[in-house]
Parts: sequence; C-alpha cells; structure tokens
Amino acid sequence: MNIHEYQAKEILSEYGVKIAEGGLAYSVVEAVQRAREIEGDVWVVKAQIHSGARGKAGGIKVCRTHAEVEKAAEELLGKNLVTHQTGPAGKICSRLYVEAGTNIAKEMYLSFMIDRTSERVIMIGSAQGGMEIEKLAVTNPEAIVKIYIEPAVGLQDFQARKMAFALNIDPAQLNHAVKTIKGCYRALRDLDANILEVNPLVLTANNEIVALDAKMVFDENALFRRHRIAELRDNTQVDNREVAAAEAGLSYVGLDGDIGCMINGAGLAMATMDMIKLAGGEPANFLDVGGGASAERTEKAFRLVLADANVKAMLVNIFAGINRCDWIAEGVVQAVRNIDMKLPLVVRLSGTNVEEGRRIIADSGLPIITADTLADAAEKVVRARNEIVAQRA
Repeated sequence: MNIHEYQAKEILSEYGVKIAEGGLAYSVVEAVQRAREIEGDVWVVKAQIHSGARGKAGGIKVCRTHAEVEKAAEELLGKNLVTHQTGPAGKICSRLYVEAGTNIAKEMYLSFMIDRTSERVIMIGSAQGGMEIEKLAVTNPEAIVKIYIEPAVGLQDFQARKMAFALNIDPAQLNHAVKTIKGCYRALRDLDANILEVNPLVLTANNEIVALDAKMVFDENALFRRHRIAELRDNTQVDNREVAAAEAGLSYVGLDGDIGCMINGAGLAMATMDMIKLAGGEPANFLDVGGGASAERTEKAFRLVLADANVKAMLVNIFAGINRCDWIAEGVVQAVRNIDMKLPLVVRLSGTNVEEGRRIIADSGLPIITADTLADAAEKVVRARNEIVAQRA
C-alpha cells in the first residue's frame, strides 16, 4: 500500500528524522494560509499523488510570494499529472503539501527495501541524489552503495556509519547522519514497510540533514495489525475496481486487456493469464476468488469483472481442492442469471466434484462455453472475444 509524501514525512519525523516545516492543503485558500503560517520567504508547493518524478511532470513549484503560492495551487489542484510511473492515464492531484524552502548544499539518496533474493533488508545510498538517480544507476552504477542488513540483528551502528561515509557526510555531521539512517530503518522495520525511500536526503547550508522527499510502501498482508497505517490509504489514488474488490474481500488487479478472468489461486491466475496471452489475447484483470468461493462471492466477482467496460469475454478457471466444483458451478449459473450477462463466458472446472459441476452448467440452459483444459479454455475465450470484436466492427 502506498501513502503520500506528507504522510511518510510525518512517520519519519516520529523516528527522529528531520523534515522541513510544512502543511497540508485541500484548496487554494488553505495553501496560501499554510504558506503564511510557515516562516521564511520561499515555499515549495508539492502535488500529492502516489507517484515519483512529480518534479519532471510539473508537480512541484518553488514560490517566493504568497501570490505565487496561490497561482501554483490553482494550477496543481485538480490537475492530472502524468509521469513514467503513473502511465498515460496519470493521477489526479486533490491535495497539496506546502513546505518551507530549504537552502540545499548537497543532495543525497537513501533507501531501504526488502530483497527477496537474499532474504535481507537492503540499504541503498548514493552521494548523488535527486531527480536523476535512476539514470545514475545505469550510467554510473559504482556511485550506488548497497549494504545488506541481517534481520535477526537489525541495522548495526557500523553499517550506518559506513553508509554515512559513502554519502560523503562530513565527520562533524556523522552522528546526525547515523541517527537519521537508523531512524529510517526503524520506521521500515516497525511498521512492516516494503520500501522506504528518501530522495533527496539533503545537507543544508546550516549543516542539517533533512529528508526533503519521502516515499513509503507497506506490506498489504500486514495491515491487519497496522490499523493506523491502513487508515492512511487514499482511495482516490487507487483503481476504483481494486477498492471495490478489497471491500468484497477479493484479490483484484486491473490490467489493460479485454478478457475478464475469475480464478481461484494466485498461481493458477498467473498461469491462466499467460495462457490467454499465448493464445493471442490480453487479460483485463487478475482476480483470485480464493478457496471459499460461495455463490454470493462468485456473483460479486462477476460483477467486479464486468464493471470494466473494456471486457469483451470472460474466462472462469477453477481448480477445486478446498472448494468444490458444484458449488462454483451453482455460483456461476446464479451470477449469469442475476446479472443477465450478454458477453461470452468460458468455464473450465477441475478437481473435487468436477462431474457434478459440469452437469449443473450443462443443465442450466445458459450459453456457457465449457472447456476441459486450460489451453482449450484460453483458445476458446480468445476466439469468442475476437468474434465480439468482429461483430462490433
């Protein structure tokens, strides 16, 4: 789960990481008021969206008067910001963070993330931070320092000092740097974050180390014990379909294709999407209904998939282990009737009570296309999709 920059900064400040004074604004009037409340003669107005590279997209504006703050807020609020991370659809800016200007002497980069290959937390840093950090990783990888942290013992002081030296921190600021680095690590560890990134981490003209931007991504599976973090979710920054799926207790990820999928099991879902692509189609979603798919749950899944206007055909692929094929078949038949589904539907059942499940579908009298294998199902749903496209052409 992603959170906004200002939320990540509030968390980091609780762990001893210094941040610039700032305030949240939902309107132009509030943005100007926040600037008036912050001492100084330079303010930075930042669009709050779940994406990096906001500066390159025009989402960060430096202002020297309250009139400039007002103008920047008017330009950013409601604007659709498109970055290489948002994709062409972009994300709407509905809130701003107004921050005191910082006299930057040096920009650095610091991040922590879970490295699944090594089963460690990896700390990554560079003495050259800022907007071009991704390009730096390609053109000058030697400038990127990586330190692996053993989870059983956590970040050690010598590792924090090693990173501080790698960032070319002056010895006079070494203790402050170590405190900042360890604070970032503790925030990641204590709150079940997958990623914590500070870019840039800056040394100011007053020799202070400040987190000028911050990003945190949290493990969705740990949110049940992180209620405070879960409450930070901004549903305006998330696909509406994914929000509806979460409320229904379904695992859903929207994609760009036009073949809807309802599958039980994440591994089978990935394999099914691969087979659809191999057959020449493009999946419209990843949807795992789980092992206890009741008729009601199945109908919710159908409605979720068909809410996507791009869907031209749908594939249901079920391997019943804990579940039963006859229960799934009853749910499919009920869903098709209740929704009055007009699109082609391909169903492939396998596992417990498969013969009974197939009989229920066959006796339903509904135009449901059945398949015996995954490859057969993928080919049939792609063929059905192509026929719909041809009819509409």
